[in-house]
Amino acid sequence: MKQPPRSRCLRVERVIAASPARLFEAWTTPSQLLAWWGPRGVRCTHAEVDPRAGGRYRIANSLPSGQVLWIVGEFLVVEPPAKLVYTWTIEPGDRRPELVTVRFEARGPAETAVIVLHEQIADDRSYDERAAGWDGCLERLAAHV
Repeated sequence: MKQPPRSRCLRVERVIAASPARLFEAWTTPSQLLAWWGPRGVRCTHAEVDPRAGGRYRIANSLPSGQVLWIVGEFLVVEPPAKLVYTWTIEPGDRRPELVTVRFEARGPAETAVIVLHEQIADDRSYDERAAGWDGCLERLAAHV
């Protein structure tokens, strides 16, 4: 009998000197995503965001090679300024959607822990790519705000 693929779960956390509301806004506003989204060496060249349950998003990552990857999905939970839950699919690709939960937790008057839980990652290579990607994204988000 064939075993189902093992699902990997990634957790990344960074404390950033900004309020949960400011970070939530940066995460859900297309013009701000263009300024900070993407890991090192990657530029966000297009962002569409409809931050409501059932709303969709579409983000273009322009890689150093010139290739463009699209990250697309649907918002499942939108609780400003504390939480986002959405599906995650990279196009082109044929894998099942992954699941991302982002929490913005106040850590005093001027700091917020941004906690990203990325679930249903299909394989080790994708896990490593997501880990490097989120690390770079949170670094750039901290610099942006």
